[in-house]
Amino acid sequence: MFQNNPLLAQLKQQIRETLPIKEGIVKGTSKGFGFLEVSEKESFFIPPPQMKKVMHGDHITAVVRTENERELVEPETLIEAGVTRFVARVKWFRDRLNIVPDHPLMKDAIKARAIKGLDEKSLKEGDWVLGEMTRHALKDNKGFFASVVEVIAGVEDPIAPWWVVLARNKLANQAPEDRAEWQTLEETLPRQDLTDVPFFTIDGESTLDMDDALSVKKLDNAWELTVAIADPTAYVAHDSEMDRVAAERAFTVYLPGRNIPMLPRTLADELCSLQEGVERPALCARLQIDFDGKVSDKADFFAAHIRSQARLSYDQVSDWVEQIGDWQPASEVIAEQLRELTALTHARSAWRSKHAIVFKDRPDYRFALDEDSNVTAILVDHRRIANQMVEEAMIAANLSCGNWLTEHAGTGIFNVHAGFDSEKMEGLVELLQTHEAPFEPDTLSSLEGFCALRRWLDARDTSYLDSRTRRYQSFAAMSASPGEHFGLGLTAYATWTSPIRKYGDIVNHRLIKAILAEQEHGVHAPSDELAVHLSEQRRMHRRAERDIADWLYVRYLQPAVAEGKVFDAEVVDIGRGGVKLRLQENGAVVFMPSSLILANRDRLECSWDDGRVYLDKAPLYELGQAVQVIITEAIEDTRSLIAKPAQPISPVAPQ
Repeated sequence: MFQNNPLLAQLKQQIRETLPIKEGIVKGTSKGFGFLEVSEKESFFIPPPQMKKVMHGDHITAVVRTENERELVEPETLIEAGVTRFVARVKWFRDRLNIVPDHPLMKDAIKARAIKGLDEKSLKEGDWVLGEMTRHALKDNKGFFASVVEVIAGVEDPIAPWWVVLARNKLANQAPEDRAEWQTLEETLPRQDLTDVPFFTIDGESTLDMDDALSVKKLDNAWELTVAIADPTAYVAHDSEMDRVAAERAFTVYLPGRNIPMLPRTLADELCSLQEGVERPALCARLQIDFDGKVSDKADFFAAHIRSQARLSYDQVSDWVEQIGDWQPASEVIAEQLRELTALTHARSAWRSKHAIVFKDRPDYRFALDEDSNVTAILVDHRRIANQMVEEAMIAANLSCGNWLTEHAGTGIFNVHAGFDSEKMEGLVELLQTHEAPFEPDTLSSLEGFCALRRWLDARDTSYLDSRTRRYQSFAAMSASPGEHFGLGLTAYATWTSPIRKYGDIVNHRLIKAILAEQEHGVHAPSDELAVHLSEQRRMHRRAERDIADWLYVRYLQPAVAEGKVFDAEVVDIGRGGVKLRLQENGAVVFMPSSLILANRDRLECSWDDGRVYLDKAPLYELGQAVQVIITEAIEDTRSLIAKPAQPISPVAPQ
């Protein structure tokens, strides 16, 4: 008798209008329920039936109800969908096409239809596709619906992980279209003939796109370092079709086992690459670095032709400097170059340690793959002296470019980092005062104060406080305006040393060349929109690297689950659900849920604010702590590794 009763409906509406409305972001869980995150400290429970109306990431408003003394929400209006275009897997149900989003917090199949031109019946269970949401359940009582707009990879494709990761991050999966022949452009800027100067390259054994060569000379009171950089702007005209393609891509994609160049391979790996014994156009800078390691404020930029006299590898040079093995430079000229560059590197590193910031040495982890793209090993590459040689030379060159463009153009593509987030400064000051850090609050917003704090943190016995202060830092970005880079401890930083791989470096090359040629350089001045695009693309590239690494780690470590192998790990993050750790042996990130730390979770408190896990109010784990764990699950569907403590837990005293 109450069905379709208008009075009852009116009463319900009146009651609803008296209930509070909250706006926030939906956060799903793997168990079917979710939360409406209104702020960092305010969230509301979304029951499973109500989660059927929304998706993880949706921006919504919701009505807050109280049931059984618990506040929960009922989604009401969709402000912005969290998912519009997504990677999914094909699932057939009663001969009807469905797709399941490839996301750990989205388990429900979505009804779908292939767009015109795609053979829907050819899709197999488990195939990877790109879906596009066409109907949202919160707007339509008929539920969610999607279109399949692209087939990414077949279910049995051995390199599906790579195609999936590239598609998810909207990155190209093929090199740009090449030409049968590339001609150098007509230039007004004269080039110096440096083909007799003893330049050399240091790269990985398999590197083809060699974009920097070095030559060093010892003077009476300083070193003269000449940095020669490959010059693709000698072939690619401003605002040409190829230039627009490179701008859109922004970077070369580097993933384990394959790279997708920003420029066509003929340019990237051949014509622009600074190959040994081959004359190449280059943009150069001549720097002076005193014997204390300080880079002179003045740098001389110019165009040239060079000819690299030696193609060296990191391991060859490091072994020779460390007197390991039998390898020797091909000539005494190159040997002397390496001796001077070694001395310059030590001086420059010492100067940065005292006046700027030097990163702690951490190994790089590299996947070894077989012909079928299976991981056969994870190799550990430690940062050796040859790596430091190239790193210090490039940092000095990019610092000089930043200062030079600031002086001569007032614009360019700069890497900027503002230090600590101004909105978080109050919390940072409170944290440092708690730990009796010897810094006045008003100094922390300056470059000098930031560097001093970072050096003080690096000198502490544990990395706990270091890890916590990093949470208060702002994000690095690319900017069309000059700015300081707190993270490096430098007054300016504009990269120009990798134009084969980075479009921002091409922009800076064109600016430098226009200024040197005394031409109007405004046409080459980057827009703020371009800087934002480059920042976003860099973020996508880094996310793609993490995504494919997570996938390969899960595949590689699946046998470790059965073996019960014990791994040394470091705590890198703590959330309310448990602990995130990095395995020291291979760099994999694993998650240790609170339920595996202790069965009685009521005794545990996982505090993100403190960066600690407490057992009965006593610290158990903290950021930076060394822990031994055993992997219990390697789940390929979610690319996640789950771990538990290797030993019985025991409280530790706070640091």
